[in-house]
Amino acid sequence: MAARMPRRSGELQMDLWMPLLLFWITCASSSPIAGHSRSTQSGGSAAVAAVAVVAPASGPGSEGQRLLSRAKRGWVWNQMFVLEEFSGPDPILVGRLHTDLDVGSKNIKYVLAGEGAGTIFAINEHTGDIHAMKRLDREEKAEYTLTAQVVNADTDEPLEPPSGFIIKVQDINDNPPQFIEGPYRASVPEMSAVGTPVTQVTATDADDSGYGNSAKLVYSILEGQPYFSVDPNSATIKIALHEMDREMREEYLVVIQAKDMGGHMGGLSGTTTVTVTLTDINDNPPKFSRSLYEFVIAEDLPLGKTGDKVKANDRDIGENAKSTYNIIDGDGLGMFEIVTDAQTQEGILRLRKPLDYETKHAYTLKVEATNVRPSQSGDMPYKDTATVKIVVVDADEPPVFSKPMYRLEVNEDAPINTVIGSVTARDPDSSSSSVRYFIDRHTDLERQFNINVDDGKITLAKPLDRETDMWHNITVTATEVKNHSQISRAIVAIRVMDINDNAPEFATEYEAFLCENGKPGQVIQTLSAVDKDDPIQGHYFDYRLVPEMLNNPNFTIKNNQDNSISVLAKHDTFRRQKQEMYFLPIIVTDNGHPAMSSTNTLTIRVCGCSKDGEVQSCNVEAYVLPIGLSMGALIAILACITLLLVIVVLFVTLRRHKNEPLIIKDDEDVRENIIRYDDEGGGEEDTEAFDIATLQNPDGINGYLPRKDIKPDLQFMPRAGQHSGPNGVDVDEFINVRLHEADNDPTAPPYDSIQIYGYEGRGSIAGSLSSLETASSDSDQNYDYLREWGPRFRRLGELYSVGESDRET
Repeated sequence: MAARMPRRSGELQMDLWMPLLLFWITCASSSPIAGHSRSTQSGGSAAVAAVAVVAPASGPGSEGQRLLSRAKRGWVWNQMFVLEEFSGPDPILVGRLHTDLDVGSKNIKYVLAGEGAGTIFAINEHTGDIHAMKRLDREEKAEYTLTAQVVNADTDEPLEPPSGFIIKVQDINDNPPQFIEGPYRASVPEMSAVGTPVTQVTATDADDSGYGNSAKLVYSILEGQPYFSVDPNSATIKIALHEMDREMREEYLVVIQAKDMGGHMGGLSGTTTVTVTLTDINDNPPKFSRSLYEFVIAEDLPLGKTGDKVKANDRDIGENAKSTYNIIDGDGLGMFEIVTDAQTQEGILRLRKPLDYETKHAYTLKVEATNVRPSQSGDMPYKDTATVKIVVVDADEPPVFSKPMYRLEVNEDAPINTVIGSVTARDPDSSSSSVRYFIDRHTDLERQFNINVDDGKITLAKPLDRETDMWHNITVTATEVKNHSQISRAIVAIRVMDINDNAPEFATEYEAFLCENGKPGQVIQTLSAVDKDDPIQGHYFDYRLVPEMLNNPNFTIKNNQDNSISVLAKHDTFRRQKQEMYFLPIIVTDNGHPAMSSTNTLTIRVCGCSKDGEVQSCNVEAYVLPIGLSMGALIAILACITLLLVIVVLFVTLRRHKNEPLIIKDDEDVRENIIRYDDEGGGEEDTEAFDIATLQNPDGINGYLPRKDIKPDLQFMPRAGQHSGPNGVDVDEFINVRLHEADNDPTAPPYDSIQIYGYEGRGSIAGSLSSLETASSDSDQNYDYLREWGPRFRRLGELYSVGESDRET
């Protein structure tokens, strides 16, 4: 099977063998050699011819020999070509297939299979012509692999094996160059030399770079001259202008073009932009805006505070613009310092020592600003200097103490008004105002000290006790007389010096335990003492028994030579039944001047101990307690019994009080008797309400009247001088006699007897003495006046008003 296909432009060379080859292709169907070949190859593999693989021989003779010798198997072929983007009215002919079996009979047909068979490519089954049915794009698919076969037209049986071939899509220049990564940004240091590379751009062309010039690109610069240039082949952008200064212009826009077809006319092109930024280098020195700065600072400016600021400007940016400031000369080197503000790049002038207008009025400084980074040339860093003149102005300053802190000492037994010490302060101003001294009472809440407002002498106001407070820290203020707002303070630390005014005493409340079976000389307790005083030479205590106990038959003491003693037992006959507890008084004396001593008592309990000397019981009751019954259980039982007894006694007492009559017998009534008669009588004629016979007979029965305010213990005996008046004696005289007897009677209680007679008889000429009427009264009484008597009678008036309204109702 042979193939015929159109000529591929730009690929076949017009060599010497080309006319011969074309002549053979044209005459192949009628050539006797071809016919012989077809007859000899019948039933075998089809001979294949392909124009694309034919190669010239070394000579004309060889070429003729090769053609004749290869005629037995036909022409070898394996690829065809078709032009992309073809859009003619008819399908484009790609090539033609032909087999030796095709001798004009109608019983064979050509079959095409593979990529695009039937859709993109179609074959004429009778002639073997292959046509492209669609518009092809090489950038979408560059080649197609297909298979051709000859089969029986009636039975579709293959007449020869299938043969594969490739159809390549021939490229045309239909894609412009593209910058996939654009737009670009690049940077280059300022002042770079001409030819310094900045960046490189890259464009791509989808056309076939191996065929023609469709993908051969050439770069050019459209915008950005004369500052930059671009290499036409590598697309490297370079510096084209000398000494490009960032401070003049920082950013540039460069437009780069890429054109295919080698840059010739008719080629396609694409563009991109490159933004080039000049980066800063340290090529500019700092520069002060003025050569001379003048500042005015008050003399009362606090230390470390900002006096004023200077600044050296630098046209560079970032680290290249950072500078440090220093004072390199002047008469204020020790008075001032200058530091750099990292945010504002300013030099902050601060005070190191206090200013004094009266001492010096002005200062001159020389300030230097130096770049942090070295210069671009590599020499010394850039720097600049300026002169700063500082004028000090006078200010009203507070008084100044001679010392910021005073330390005084005083004995704790110092009497009141003792002068402890003094403080002094002066007004530093030229006016020299007088100064007054005071104690800040917030630091002396107990008012322990006083100070003389004129001379600053500190005196004692209350007694001191070193054992309570060893130090007293007070604050003394000094105030100008002319300006009370000018106040200064000083701390005065007063130390209270110790004297021997405290006696030593036991370190704790000791309680010793002594075993009954102890041995003579046994150490019962080790004692030590403490003293609140603090002598310079330290403490030394002397222990001894009280004089009455020097010959104590039971105990003795031994000095341990370390300010402690040991109490020892003299015998082993201690018994709890005989004596359970011993008290041993011991005198402790210190070594002060004068010496102080105190008597402390050690309590020693006799206890029962085990064989190992461990204390088991210290109570006598332990011998009488039954086995198995603890002291706690015994106490609980006794407590319950006591509670039951108390309940029984209370119950019996309450029953007795409940059975007693409420009326108290006369002979048992020892309280004050108040006999109240609230009846209103009708005058002297009314004798029904009260028996007046008693008043008419002062002597009573046998001249004796019983007393209700006392309990008579003795038989009544008439007193000397007692006399009875006749019947009808005057009542006033009777009362006076009885009153005199009561006052002189030693058996009467020491309180008065009050008897009230509120009786009024009927028909009294004076009328009723009471302002309160009974409910049977017909008179109309107005009680509103009671409300006017004050709050004490208001409630009474309301009650009677309510009663009056109820009666009317």
